[in-house]
Amino acid sequence: MVSKQEYDIMVKKASPNSKTFSNCVKAFIVGGLICLFGQSLYDLYEYLGAAKDNVGAYVAITLIFIAVLLTGLGVFDNIVNFAGAGAGVPITGFANAMAAPAIEHKKEGYIFGVGAKMFIIAGPVIVYGTVASMIVGAVHYLVQKLGGG
Repeated sequence: MVSKQEYDIMVKKASPNSKTFSNCVKAFIVGGLICLFGQSLYDLYEYLGAAKDNVGAYVAITLIFIAVLLTGLGVFDNIVNFAGAGAGVPITGFANAMAAPAIEHKKEGYIFGVGAKMFIIAGPVIVYGTVASMIVGAVHYLVQKLGGG
């Protein structure tokens, strides 16, 4: 029988060294660059005369397109392998989570492959967001109704 101390020593020897600090730095830099790119797109669309109400949508559409394109080309995976969570800036990470399973399961057909597998990762996020927004909306409605405001 192995003691707890001996087991801890064996685990420490077998486990790879964690590079937490360098991983955090990479995530911060890459995530910041993605956000900087998004802000640059925002400023560009404003400069080109896009309506103020539409600029955010244009930036989102552009970032989603680029993330899906890079996913399809296999480049986004390399970025994630380097930057980890830094590449998961919500809009690009979500676009990748939708596109990657669809691309991976394309050989199974458009219905049972792409259609069925597209939401494998993003599905729970969509469901949670929808349910949470319904609950918040109902609470807001009740507070307004009961509060008279």
